[in-house]
Amino acid sequence: MAKPRERPDIAIIGAGFTGIAMGAKLRRAGRDDFVILERAGEVGGTWRDNTYPGCACDVPSHVYSFSFAPNPNWSATYAPQAEILAYLRGVAVKEGLMDQIRFGCEVEDATWDEEEQRWRLQTTEGELSVRALISAAGPFSEAAMPAVEGLDRFDGTVFHSADWDHDHDLSGDRVAVIGTGASSIQFMPQIQPRVGKLHLFQRTPPWIVPRTVRPLTHIEQRLYRLAPSLQQGMRAAISLAREAFAVPMIRARASRIIEAICRVHLRRQVPDRQLRASLTPDYSPGCKRILISNDYLPSLTEPNVELITSGLAEVRERSVVAADGTEREVDTIIFGTGFRVTEPPIAERIHGRGGRNLAEAWADTGMQALRGTTVTGYPNLFFLLGPNTGLGHNSVMLMGEAQVDYAVQAIEYLDRSGGASADPLPSAQERWNERVQELTQGTVWVAGGCASWYLDRHGRNTTVWPSFSTTFRRELRRYAPDEYAVRLPEPALEQVAA
Repeated sequence: MAKPRERPDIAIIGAGFTGIAMGAKLRRAGRDDFVILERAGEVGGTWRDNTYPGCACDVPSHVYSFSFAPNPNWSATYAPQAEILAYLRGVAVKEGLMDQIRFGCEVEDATWDEEEQRWRLQTTEGELSVRALISAAGPFSEAAMPAVEGLDRFDGTVFHSADWDHDHDLSGDRVAVIGTGASSIQFMPQIQPRVGKLHLFQRTPPWIVPRTVRPLTHIEQRLYRLAPSLQQGMRAAISLAREAFAVPMIRARASRIIEAICRVHLRRQVPDRQLRASLTPDYSPGCKRILISNDYLPSLTEPNVELITSGLAEVRERSVVAADGTEREVDTIIFGTGFRVTEPPIAERIHGRGGRNLAEAWADTGMQALRGTTVTGYPNLFFLLGPNTGLGHNSVMLMGEAQVDYAVQAIEYLDRSGGASADPLPSAQERWNERVQELTQGTVWVAGGCASWYLDRHGRNTTVWPSFSTTFRRELRRYAPDEYAVRLPEPALEQVAA
């Protein structure tokens, strides 16, 4: 016999940073009528899945954490993966969320039921019917594996950095690393001393700035424990200081300031002029993600490392072939090729009015949402870290918390108004996205001379917020009901809320 359909009020997809934040804010608002659906066996999202050597955050620890849950025990100014995961677990326990998380429960389909004015969810653990659906799957939840000719016939070991094979011993291996993004520059220096030969395939070199990491002293930790307001003040100060880094990104010409810093860093760490030329980008800093590292560039100068700038064209049984036709025998291939950001897989599983899934709705326009959070045609859906909510200069936690607070306000408004659902007005969503694209003009993301994962296949910026995070948070500070069509449960009449 099939299980009866459960009817909690709210379902949250994912128990990563934004899913935990959403649950915590709902609990703090006096609600426990929600479930968190997590396909894995523990919380953590990206920080649970990415366990490659050297994995750490490239945003200062004080701002890469919740404003409502400061952590006085960070060991360093930039926290390693294990500490971030432990922090998330601790917050979930402290906020009383563990009993509301359903582990091993993957959402296979979510369809809007117009008659019931609820979302019907098909999961691996049964069916649910909920009034509001929160997508907290995250932009880095699905690894991007490029289609490479012959990869399926390779006789050696292949894995992506987001699914690191810890059982495979790299000692003495001939290794091909594909990609030079944020993950690669962290694990490359860690595996370089152990491997026999390392062939790094670089399609485009990144701009790299020094990593100003230092241990946090016992005195600092003790002060933060005794006076949490001190840590909150430090968090606010770091956040405000990092806002200044938005200026060279939203005004492309000003990016020369960052370029000068990067060039000095490169010159100090790579003495060889020819190698340095191969590692020097031909686009403005920020056009692609600016990376931070003190050990990546020196690792490329080691005798067992070869930099290949012609790209990967083919994989054979025991070798890789570069685009210039040269071939190298390898034992292991590691892909550091990032994630599916501009075409999130969760969008294929969410069906709104008329049965159209989000991926189809965004096929021609690219990702679009009102205030980066709600999508017309998908009532009572809140997409956390959705379109144009990424940052190139500050902590994305600032954006995620703003969205969470906005979603709580929206749900509370429905409670007060007696509404069954609220659907963003097409005109409101269009105005918002026109403004986002206008703000994007003149920024490094479109005027910096590169192609990046910030841009979708149409060449539009659908990923990054093209202004200051303070501006975004101000825009989401108050829920605006006049941007939504509210449907009452009985009689089933639509009205635009005044």
